Amino acid sequence: MYTEGTEGFVIVPSRTHDKRVAIGRHRRNASRRCCLCFFGGLGYSPDYIIRSNGDFMSKQQEMDILEMPFEGLAAYWLSIRKVIDTRKGKSIVKDELETTQESYIRHLLDTVFTRMELTLVRRLAEVKRDTLLDDYRRKIDLMRLALFAIAATENPRITMVRMDSKFSHAPMSEKAAFDMAHGLTSAIKEPGADLHTLLAVDHKMPFDRLVVKLLFYVIYARRDKRRLEKLLPYTHSRYFTEGLSLAIDNFEPDFLAYHFEGIRDQTIMETRRKMDMSLEMAMGIRNKMDYDDVFRIAKAYMSA
Repeated sequence: MYTEGTEGFVIVPSRTHDKRVAIGRHRRNASRRCCLCFFGGLGYSPDYIIRSNGDFMSKQQEMDILEMPFEGLAAYWLSIRKVIDTRKGKSIVKDELETTQESYIRHLLDTVFTRMELTLVRRLAEVKRDTLLDDYRRKIDLMRLALFAIAATENPRITMVRMDSKFSHAPMSEKAAFDMAHGLTSAIKEPGADLHTLLAVDHKMPFDRLVVKLLFYVIYARRDKRRLEKLLPYTHSRYFTEGLSLAIDNFEPDFLAYHFEGIRDQTIMETRRKMDMSLEMAMGIRNKMDYDDVFRIAKAYMSA
């Protein structure tokens, strides 16, 4: 399921005792903007109240640890710490587990706040972190191969072979992948077609679906890369959208491959730090650390 909008967190100093709730609402510009935007910062005081759209975590939009900033992720855990000692505290973890779709955060909610031994909690968190990061890395690599192919006007069959090399077992046969990619070409021409769903490329989608969509873009661009320009508003992923824009502008294939390899490495490194920060903040909440101390944990993972 693909969403068009995302709610952001706003961080409000609690020392003012202002009962008003600040709300950050942002609509995604699908072709350029990050999927989550956040106002405020963590640099003024460790004493904050965090709210989301009027009620604590009410109808929370999908989170994405890969793309959300450190401040937004810290705000999420600080908000849990703020509420956990109140009357709502007994149910907040359960409620969040039911509504949060982000894989690593769900894992922490499901393990940290149980009676499981701390050493086992940490070990499982590290395994989950490494598993997800490997998954994200491969998916970004698949996007990078498709972008190289588009820029180089590569034969789609060669691209398919390159993508298959990222798996011990290909997620689908070549014939099935091409049949579905060509079917997608026909589907987007249908009246009323949901282009935001059909054309979305996302690091959270299953490998087989991602391969088909990337193959579609390679096939679609081969006749004329400029045809891709009208598809940019629907591509969803910042990484892939930027790459398509550069390919349309005739950047060299080797440059694109090198450029996005660097972005991939930086993205994975930062996501690893965000996961580590989440674990430490969640453990601090479990250990009933003061709000200010949980806040200090967050600040240790930020440059400012």
